[in-house]
Amino acid sequence: MNAPHYVPGHGLLTGRSAVITAAAGAGIGGATARKFLEEGASVVISDAHARRLKESAASLADEFGADRVASLPCDVTDEAQVQALFSLTEDTHGGLDIVVNNAGLGGTAELVDMTDEQWSKVLDVTLNGTFRCTRAALRSMKAAAGGGLIVNNASVVGWRAQAGQAHYAAAKAGVMALTRCAAVEAAQYGVRINAVAPSLAMHPHLAKVTSAGLLDELTAKEAFGRYAEPWEVANVIVFLASDYSSYMTGETVSISSQRA
Repeated sequence: MNAPHYVPGHGLLTGRSAVITAAAGAGIGGATARKFLEEGASVVISDAHARRLKESAASLADEFGADRVASLPCDVTDEAQVQALFSLTEDTHGGLDIVVNNAGLGGTAELVDMTDEQWSKVLDVTLNGTFRCTRAALRSMKAAAGGGLIVNNASVVGWRAQAGQAHYAAAKAGVMALTRCAAVEAAQYGVRINAVAPSLAMHPHLAKVTSAGLLDELTAKEAFGRYAEPWEVANVIVFLASDYSSYMTGETVSISSQRA
C-alpha cells in the first residue's frame, strides 16, 4: 500500500483559538497542533513533559509565528494546572473557540494482575483528565456566550475487547459516554462536542511501549495493511472542529476499518 498523500491546509480554522492537550512530540496531539496552525488557527499547546513541550512550541513558533503559538505544561490530573491552562488561553488569544482533549495514558496488564494504582492512573489521566478539561472549556464557552467546539480523543478499544487493556478500554469507553452526555448539555450554549476513535496511529512512544509482535498483529487487521499516520487522525479532528461538521454533536467517529 502506497503512503498516504499529505493534505495541505485550506483555512478551515482561520481566526480561531484552540487548546490542545498532550501536544508535545510526534503523536496525534503534535500532529493536530500543526494541522490547526496550517488551517489558520492560533494554538495553546500543553503537555505533562515540560522539556518536550518547550521544544515543540519553539519549533512551531519558528514556522508559524510566535504570536500564534503559546504553551504551558499541564498535568490533566491536577485541577489547578487545568485552570491555569484555560486562563492562559483566554489571556493570550482573547477567548477560546476549540479544545482538543488528547491527553491519555495506556499500558498493558492482565486484569488478575492489575493493581489499583495501575487502574486508577489510567482512568485519572484518560477519563478524568478529559472530564476536567471539558468542564473548564464549557465554563469558559458558556460565559463567553459565543459557542465553541470540543473534540475528545477516544479509541476503538472503547468498542473492542483486547486482552491486557481493561483499564484503557474502560477509560476510552467512558470518554465516549462523556462526549454524548456533555454534548446534550452543551447544545444550549451553542457548543458542539464530538470524539474521534483511532485504531492504530503510529508514533515513537507507542513503538517504545508496545511489542513489535503486537504491532504487527494489529497492523495486519487493518484494511489498508498499515497503521494510520498521526496527521490522518488530525485531519478528522480538523473536520470535527470546523464548520463542515456543523450538524454533528455527541458523535464518536471511528478512524479505522474495524469496530469489533
